Parts: sequence; C-alpha cells; structure tokens
Amino acid sequence: MEKKVPPQTGDKLMPIVMFTLVLSSMSVLMFNFILPEISEAFNLTTAQVSWVTSSYAFIYGIGTVVYGKLADRYKLKNLLTFGLLFFAFGSLIGLVSQTFSMVLVGRCLQAIGAAVIPATAMLIPVIYFSPERRGSATAMAFVGLSIGSALGPVISAFIVSVANWRWLFCIPLFLLITLPFYRKNLSDEQRAQGNLDWIGASLLAASVTFLLIGVTNGKWLFLIFTLVAIVLFIRRIRSVSDPFVPPELFKNKRYTIGLTIAFLSSGIGFSLYFLIPLLLSRVHHLEPNLIGMVMVPAAAASAILGRIGGMLADRKGNSSLFFMASGLLLTCFILISTFTGISLVYIATFLIFGNVGQTFMMIALSNSVSMTMQRRQAGVGMGLLTMLNFIAGGMASGIYGKVVDLGSGVHWNPANIYPKSFIYSNIFLVLAALHVGIFIFYYFLFGRRDRSNTESLNEKLL
Repeated sequence: MEKKVPPQTGDKLMPIVMFTLVLSSMSVLMFNFILPEISEAFNLTTAQVSWVTSSYAFIYGIGTVVYGKLADRYKLKNLLTFGLLFFAFGSLIGLVSQTFSMVLVGRCLQAIGAAVIPATAMLIPVIYFSPERRGSATAMAFVGLSIGSALGPVISAFIVSVANWRWLFCIPLFLLITLPFYRKNLSDEQRAQGNLDWIGASLLAASVTFLLIGVTNGKWLFLIFTLVAIVLFIRRIRSVSDPFVPPELFKNKRYTIGLTIAFLSSGIGFSLYFLIPLLLSRVHHLEPNLIGMVMVPAAAASAILGRIGGMLADRKGNSSLFFMASGLLLTCFILISTFTGISLVYIATFLIFGNVGQTFMMIALSNSVSMTMQRRQAGVGMGLLTMLNFIAGGMASGIYGKVVDLGSGVHWNPANIYPKSFIYSNIFLVLAALHVGIFIFYYFLFGRRDRSNTESLNEKLL
C-alpha cells in the first residue's frame, strides 16, 4: 500500500526542483556557445568538438530512463544524492582539464550525474501532487528550464568575456547547496525490491545510440543495427520475470499514443531552438552573442507565463492547455514562414508565441501521459517520455540540418517575399501543417475524456 505524503511536502520541493533545473539547463546550453573556443584551444575540427555536446545528450537522454527505473525501486533522495555528487565530480574534472580528452570525460561524467535531474523533475509532481494540482507543479519544472534557457547564453557570454571557458564547469557545483533540502523533504519510503535488468537497459541504450547516429549522420547501416537492438530488447522484456520496462506499459494504448504525440511535438518544437539560430546567422548575418539576445525575450516570456499554463491545466484541463499551445505554435510558425526576412524585433516577438506555446505543450503532454499509468510505473514511464524528448531533438536537428543544406529554389508560402530564406519558410509551413494533424490526433485521444473529467471535477467543487 502506498504511503501518503503531506500535501505541503510537494510545495516545499518544487521551488528546489525549479532552482535545480535552472542550473542544470544552463550547464547544458552554455557549452553550445563555446564550441569554437574549445576547437581553437585544442586544434580540433567542428565534427570532433561537437562530441562535447552530442556525447552529453546521448548519456543524458538514456540516463533519464535508467534513473526513472531505479526510482521505482530505490529511495529518490539517495538517487538524487548520487547524481548531484557525480555531476559535481564531472564538473571538477572539466574545470582542471588540460586536454580535450579530459574535457570530454568531464562532460560525460556530468551527464551521468545530471540525468537524475529530469527524472526527478518529472516524478515529484506525480508522487507528491494529486492530479488536480499536478499541472501547476509540472509548470514550475518547465519554468526552471525556461529561466535556464534565458540565462544560459547571457552568463556564458559574460564568463567567457572575463575568464577562461573552463570556468563554465563551475556552474553545476552550486547544485550541491540543494542536497540538504532534498535529503530533508524527500520521503524515506522504501520502493519495490528486485534487481535491475541491466541487459534490457543496455539494449535500450544501444537502440537509442544507433538511431541517433544513423539519423544525424546519415549512416543507414546504423538504422539496421537499431532494428536489431529493438527486436532483442522486445524479446528481452518479454522473457524475463522482472524486465527493465514492463511489457504491459506498451500495451496501454493511451500511454503509447501519448508518447508518440509527445515525440512528434518535441521534434517539431525543437525547430525553434535549431532553425532560428541558423536563420539569424545565415539570413540576417548576426554574431552568436546577438543571436542569443534575440532569443532571450522568448525564453523569459516562457519563464514568466509557465506558471499560468500550469494553473490553466489544473482549472480547465490538459486538453484546453494543449489547444492553446497549438494555437500559439501555429501562429508562430505561420508568421515566421511568412516574414523570415523581416526586422529582428518582429522575429523576437514571433518567438515569444512559439516558446510559450512549446512550454504549454510540454506541460499538457507531461500531465496527460502521467495520468495514463499506475503510480508504480511512473518512474520508468516518465523516464521514457523524457528520453523520447531528447531523441526527438537529436533526430530533428539531423533532419533539419540536411534539409537546410539542400536548400530550395521555390517557395510554398506565396506571402513570403524573401528569396534567401525560402528554405526556412518552407520548413515552418510544413511544420504548421504537421501540427494541425497532431492537434486532431490529440483531441480524439485525450481531449474529449479530459473535458468530461474537468466538468466532473468542477461539479464536485461547486
């Protein structure tokens, strides 16, 4: 029988979670802006230095599922203690690094520890909040991500301007001050017993790694390896008594379709973080620091309005928030598709619609998916959701990059009059059309049921 936790415990934990996500998201993003400095310091090619970010993303994405599974069995406070200490250890390695190998090892160790953070951020709202309050709690997590996204470029530029880029490794060390708060407020409830299926975990990790390498580098042989690893993974979870991922989780139709919608939405939303910097650089010829400044207002708006999105999810239902998010994203995509060559002030304004919409989207989808599974499956279930978001981002960046490289001599949006930006206009127009399809799909899966649940809740409150 599950132990009840005081409602105020969650209220104490979420500000700490938000602060943790601010620092961790800053640590992820800041290194994207200093790759040229690292390349110059060690005389590396762009492909070689890109492993600083790509290796981190691989480990981070897979690690969220592993920590999520472990959280179904072990105390969350102990997992968080291990993860944050490991994160700090990797930061120290990077801080004193004198070779590129040490930098890479430091980033990999950081990722092993940091992966506990998104797993925790998704689990605490599920464990410590009732469904009717979960939206506001989840929103605080995404507010933390948005604040980190806004501060990351600014603080990165400031540190590099006054000190060596290695000092960026110091940021995660501040996370250690959160440990006493987590140790005090997280429960001592003992989770389910059993051994972790490391073979199943390894096969899942292999599937993800092969898939990302195959898509991002155009290596079709790796896609064959992906299929083989997936087949072996499915056979594994069906043949052992205590599998890494319970097969019945995938038999839950609403859960699996919810994951699919979240995967597609994340891939589409990632266009704002990947394509817009390219657009600003290649069409508007901006320097990296100015690109960051154009994108900061949108991230700040997401941080400010994220809590409102959570409250709307609690009061009006997840589907209402999803529909609002879809409207904001469609507005952003259509405006950017039409006015790709317009003033930077207008583009910064369009991005506000998109970033706020994507934040609302992830709040709605996280809540919707969390309500499709039993609590005992929440760790691995939410871990898979987080991992798929990373996979979607990795695959989308590879696809978008290849499409941009191909270019386009025609334009599908007749209102666009900027020839140099036709390819970006076409991509955002296609993404807008895809989002309409996702909108319809979500409505028939969650929308009608969510509306009826909200009406029932309102009747009880009245």
